[in-house]
Amino acid sequence: MKRVYNFSAGPSMLPLPVLEKAAAELVCYGDSGMSVMEMSHRSPAYEAIIGDAQKLIRSLMNIPDNYKVLFLQGGASTQFASVPLNLMNKNKAADYVITGQFSKKAYEEGKKYGDCKLVASSEDRNNTYIPQLTRWNFRFNRADYVHICFNNTIYGTKFNYIPDTGDIPLAADMSSCILSEPVDVSKFGVIYAGAQKNVAPAGLTIVIVREDLLGNARPETPTMLDWKIMADNDSMYNTPPCYSIYMAKLVFEYIQGLGGLEAMKAYNQKKCAILYDYLDSQDYYIAPVEKEYRSMMNVTFVTGDADLDKKFAKEAGACGLQNIKGHRSVGGMRASIYNAMPIEGVEALVAFMKDFAAANPKK
Repeated sequence: MKRVYNFSAGPSMLPLPVLEKAAAELVCYGDSGMSVMEMSHRSPAYEAIIGDAQKLIRSLMNIPDNYKVLFLQGGASTQFASVPLNLMNKNKAADYVITGQFSKKAYEEGKKYGDCKLVASSEDRNNTYIPQLTRWNFRFNRADYVHICFNNTIYGTKFNYIPDTGDIPLAADMSSCILSEPVDVSKFGVIYAGAQKNVAPAGLTIVIVREDLLGNARPETPTMLDWKIMADNDSMYNTPPCYSIYMAKLVFEYIQGLGGLEAMKAYNQKKCAILYDYLDSQDYYIAPVEKEYRSMMNVTFVTGDADLDKKFAKEAGACGLQNIKGHRSVGGMRASIYNAMPIEGVEALVAFMKDFAAANPKK
C-alpha cells in the first residue's frame, strides 16, 4: 500500500530513511543477535545507543555543558507536575503564560503545589497570538520560575521571541517544535518535550535542565519525577523507553546528515511558506492566527462553514492527506507539518485545497 501524507499532530510522521533503517535493524541490531526491543538496558550495546543519543542531541542543539539531558517517560503532561515539584522550592510560587490548551493544563497542575499567577494570556482572542512580555511582567522577588508553551499545537501559534525573565528560570514546553530550528538553550532553565511529534514514537520525553536547578526537589516529590535522581542515574533509574530512545538516535543522525538545525529550519520555512502563501492569496479559507505568531509546525485554517470543514477533512483523507481535521476543541483543519513532512506533502495539500474550493463554492 502506498504511504499517505500524515498531517497528524502526534504521533506524527517519521522520516522514511529512519523507518527503513529501523526496519532493517528490527530483528537483529548490529551483531547483538537480538532486536533493540529485546536487549537489556544495562547491556554494553544499549549503553552505546543511549550514549550516542545523548551526544547527538547535545551537538544538534548546542546544549551547554552545565545542562543535563534526560530521557524520561510519562509524556510532557507528566512534566506539568515535575516542573513545580523540582522548581517551586523557595517561595512556593510561579508565573505562567497561557497561550493554548497545554499551557493552561500546566497552569492548573502547577496550582496544586503553590501560588501560581497567570501573568498573561491570549485567550481573549481565542489564542490566535502570543502576548508580548517584558521582565516587568514577572514577580522577581516571588516567582521560582516562569512557564510557557513555546509552540501551541492546537492553535498553531509560536513564540517568535524568548521572554526575558531576568534571573527567574524559564521553563518551556517545546513538544511540538523541538529540533525544528536552532534555539538558545542557555536562555532557559528547563526545556521539555514529548517526542511523538518531532523526534520519535510515543513513550519518550526529553528534559534539558540546567544543573544548578537540580537537587532541590520538594520533599513530597515522587522518585520518578525527581530530575536529580534521573540525572544521577543517566536516565536509567529504571528501565527507560529503550526503543523510542533508539528511534530518537536515528532521527538525530538523520537531522545531522541534513546539515543540522540551520538546514532543518530552512527546509521548514520553505515548506510552511508554500501553505501560508496560498492561504494569504485567497479568501475561501481563513487562517486565524496573526501572521507574526504563526507556527512553522502546525498550520490551522477554516472555511467558515462547519459542514464544509467536515467535508474537507473527509475528502482529504480519501485522497491520502490523513489526519487533517482540527482539534476537537477548535474544529476546522490543522496541518501538522513537522520535520518529517516532505515538501511534496504540503504541495499535495495545497493542490487539494484549490480543487476543493473550486468544487464547493460557498453559499
